[in-house]
Amino acid sequence: MTPQPAGPPDGGWGWVVAAAAFAVNGLSYGLLRSLGLAFPDLAEHFDRSAQDTAWISALALAVQQAASPVGSALSTRWGARPVVMVGGILASLGFVFSAFARSLLHLYLGLGLLAGSGWALVFAPALGTLSRYFSRRRVLAVGLALTGNGASSLLLAPALQLLLDTFGWRGALLLLGAITLHLTPCGALLLPLALPGDPPAPPRSPLAALGLGLFTRRAFSIFALGTALVGGGYFVPYVHLAPHALDRGLGGYGAALVVAMAAVGDAGARLVCGWLADQGWVPLPRLLAVFGALTGLGLWVVGLSWGGPLLAAAVAYGLSAGSYAPLVFGVLPGLVGIGGVVQATGLVMMLMSLGGLLGPPLSGFLRDETGDFTTSFLVSGSLILSGSFIYIGLPKALPSCGPASPPATPPPERGELLPAPQAVLVSPGGPPSTLDTTC
Repeated sequence: MTPQPAGPPDGGWGWVVAAAAFAVNGLSYGLLRSLGLAFPDLAEHFDRSAQDTAWISALALAVQQAASPVGSALSTRWGARPVVMVGGILASLGFVFSAFARSLLHLYLGLGLLAGSGWALVFAPALGTLSRYFSRRRVLAVGLALTGNGASSLLLAPALQLLLDTFGWRGALLLLGAITLHLTPCGALLLPLALPGDPPAPPRSPLAALGLGLFTRRAFSIFALGTALVGGGYFVPYVHLAPHALDRGLGGYGAALVVAMAAVGDAGARLVCGWLADQGWVPLPRLLAVFGALTGLGLWVVGLSWGGPLLAAAVAYGLSAGSYAPLVFGVLPGLVGIGGVVQATGLVMMLMSLGGLLGPPLSGFLRDETGDFTTSFLVSGSLILSGSFIYIGLPKALPSCGPASPPATPPPERGELLPAPQAVLVSPGGPPSTLDTTC
């Protein structure tokens, strides 16, 4: 039997796992964001509209996020390493299959279903494993892994355009299949780590493996509801920030600059906020609520800005949205304990996908009805603010008066935000009383 360490190593091989999670994020979300460059060639080849080809990425994103709990369940049962390796093979086969497509239906099946299923098996297990390797530096490590999205977009976008110009869309998809296969060695780097908070045996029933029992915990239910509402507005700028900038008269290069500056602010804020959160100066739930609210307010400002100020508003939005991203996953070990963090990560991805699938279509509908994206961004910001307000119900989200001699709390690996037993004071000749923790 492998001896259990006292807690996460907080470094060492954990940085290798962080690098693997960085690559996993880049080869899933980063590649998915760059895939749109091939859509004009696909629309021309199959003589279909841009809306028809857009369903390729929509299906891939929907399958990837909605099926993330399945990846978490399989990882809980058999470990993250084999699950991520199999996911990398499936994603690669999806690109190879699509390279020989004879219709858009083949692309829906190859890129949307097969590659999306592979991506569903890699992200949540990789990020959940990373959380198990860190304690004091957990949010920083998660923020580092999440920057793989932006870094990959900056590298893969020009590379994919070069492949399209040189080899055509079929050759480009074949080569992307080879690149995506690198998810398999990334999975091989996810060494299993036994920790004291782990359950004695993996769950047997499918419901237990999916982690649906986590919804019985009040804190996680509050977090889930708030995250679903935030997801309804969080992904709208991914789709409609550039069209909004075009509507404001910035032109093609100006709109591209707005998107690029928002992405740079997003990537930089993930690292800075990760370092800030790990200092312990402010509880993570409080930071989550604050930066969530700032993200919603940032979308309001983006929706109301014109011309040059829109660039500054986009940067402010990127900074707040990037700060929010690592906190969503960094707060999970405190809410569910380290033993349930992989399952919780998959459920969070599913919840955000529900909002992500509804938000952009609602934003487009409001654009069609009103003639611009102002109302769309105001509604999206309101959804994020509503979710951030719900986060206030999490433990330690609001300041409170503590006891003079606070009782010992469980270590972070077992959920420092889980309910702790009250300390009992025994007075001579009297009944026991509990230590009051309120003012």
